[in-house]
Amino acid sequence: MSFFDDKKIIIIGDRDGIPAPAIEECLKDTSADIVFSSTECFV
Repeated sequence: MSFFDDKKIIIIGDRDGIPAPAIEECLKDTSADIVFSSTECFV
């Protein structure tokens, strides 16, 4: 059993930090359901 079993995930990445696609790639092998993913620029 994984921590991400039956979880819905919202990913907000940072343009100058870790972008959302990189976080998605890390969660690819889990059973997490990614419902929203976006990379934003926080100024």
